[in-house]
Amino acid sequence: MQPGFEGNRAVNKKGIFYYVFIFFWLALDQLTKYLVVKNINLYEVKKVIPGFFNLTHVHNRGAIFGFLGNSDKPLALVFLNLGALIAFSVVVYYFLKTPLEMSWMKLSFALIISGAMGNLIDRIFRGYVIDFLDFYVKRFHWPFFNVADSCITVGTIILIFILLKGRRHVSHSF
Repeated sequence: MQPGFEGNRAVNKKGIFYYVFIFFWLALDQLTKYLVVKNINLYEVKKVIPGFFNLTHVHNRGAIFGFLGNSDKPLALVFLNLGALIAFSVVVYYFLKTPLEMSWMKLSFALIISGAMGNLIDRIFRGYVIDFLDFYVKRFHWPFFNVADSCITVGTIILIFILLKGRRHVSHSF
């Protein structure tokens, strides 16, 4: 056996974890969307926690949380999708370049990738994204969203925290 082989195997197993993590969240996103399509009619509302949370089947042609979803300008949606594809490519690039030792950074990129892939699959095969999570208080409704949007949001929050923590650390070292 070559020296250091055991270490390489451990690194490979740790690296595979992130791909399994991405697949898990992608699969959960697609499963929940499938269940919504099969069990809830378009625009149908299923009350889960009255006064706070519903499952509501909607189609989102815009960006995260429905941004630009009602745009009547097809060119805006083309640029929106092109921008999303470029952003996705940048995140994948940094995910691949991030060392395994930077586990929180790698995890944040993995969440963003899984969410982006989930919504991208919807856009390619349906032409829109299935949203269904509907949180509200009285008449105020948070925009509809899904598991993929949640992954993107949580991944971005972790990434911002890491970047701010790093910046604060650098500024204190002077």
